[in-house]
Amino acid sequence: MALVTEPKAPARGRVPHPLRAEWVRGFAPWSGVAVLLTLGIPVSAKADQWQGGWAETADLVHTGMLITLPLAVAAGCWQGGRERRRGTGDLWATTVRPPLTRLLVAALPVAVWVAVGYLLVAAGALLATWPYTQGDRPHLVLLPGDTAAMAAGALAGHVAGRVAPTRLMAPLLAVAGYVGLGLMTADGSETGRALSPTTSSLNGGLPVWWQPWAMAAWTGGLAVAAALAYAARRRVTALLPLAAALSAGALLAQTGDGLWHTDPLGRRQVCDTSVTPAVCVNARYAGMLPQVSDALSGVTGKLRGVRNLPVRWAGHDGEPRADEAALPGITLGWSVVRGRLADPQQFAWEAVAALEGYDCPDSARTTRVMWADDAVESYLAPNSLQKSGKVPGDGPAEERKLLAARARLAGMDEHERREWLSAYFAARAACDAKGVPAL
Repeated sequence: MALVTEPKAPARGRVPHPLRAEWVRGFAPWSGVAVLLTLGIPVSAKADQWQGGWAETADLVHTGMLITLPLAVAAGCWQGGRERRRGTGDLWATTVRPPLTRLLVAALPVAVWVAVGYLLVAAGALLATWPYTQGDRPHLVLLPGDTAAMAAGALAGHVAGRVAPTRLMAPLLAVAGYVGLGLMTADGSETGRALSPTTSSLNGGLPVWWQPWAMAAWTGGLAVAAALAYAARRRVTALLPLAAALSAGALLAQTGDGLWHTDPLGRRQVCDTSVTPAVCVNARYAGMLPQVSDALSGVTGKLRGVRNLPVRWAGHDGEPRADEAALPGITLGWSVVRGRLADPQQFAWEAVAALEGYDCPDSARTTRVMWADDAVESYLAPNSLQKSGKVPGDGPAEERKLLAARARLAGMDEHERREWLSAYFAARAACDAKGVPAL
């Protein structure tokens, strides 16, 4: 007698949540990839201009929202119009889910993914600049407002896509957003700049502590109010986020340029006082002081014992004081690349030029003064042109005179040259063309 056994029931696997597809498949993840590439590629292409400076890195990523925020709006709009394009709008209307739930189920994945794409670029830029920093600290204060603005843009775009579900709506919103943000940021009005999520300080300052949170309330409140007004069962609930947005916007607009303040670190200097003139760099680039001092060591060595010099080369913003000369700018991507001086020889030549009274009126730049300036530069820190023996003369006779002036200064004994340089710097500090000693 044969035994009959019942077949085993197949093992039941874990059933994926029905909303999982919205988050990990379809359009939403690709929208985050689009933001990542759209911002990441140009940021990488300009790496020389921000690696090594926390403020420069934060500013570039922040202003990059000029292109990523319109993209987020367009992505949300495209997602919002998908039901009309698929012809499934009537089918979705028959489900038991309320309209607001259906909207959020489709809109939130895109909003989160575009914000994640932006944050990944910001995190990558911060990690890339870390090995080359020279004394500043990470600038993270703008990230909350930027992230909220990206998510809010996608949510607002989704509502626009539901209202006008045409294929052209998404690119039109992207173009309009780009132009609108550009006008708000660059038109010069305090109100427009204060309300624009892409605005940064004109002088490299920092936002007040509450500015990012007010910006998040301004952009996020408008987007949430639009979603509630479109899909909420009680549309009057849209008044609460709208009131929050308008209050935050009014606060931003009334504060205007007061939203930004000078970085306290940028007002400090770090100095090497073992030489004359002393060498001072901005505290944001304190790590550059050894390189700068080394680049100027040939100049300060030749100036030992010379009188009437400025007290220091100063590396602060604004015009140098009466006892200072302007240190050549430490500009990322130009004089400094990834924490190293790009051309120490050119840096030293510019530092010598700053000792020569460059702010004197044109009447103080006579032919004799220009010959003296050229001879001093050629002796203290010749540039590549001067090292080659070439002179910027207008003819053979003037070229011979310039070469002769260089030779006379270089051929003086130490005492005579110190006295000549002392008289020269005294005359140049007073913009006294007649007081410049002859060569």
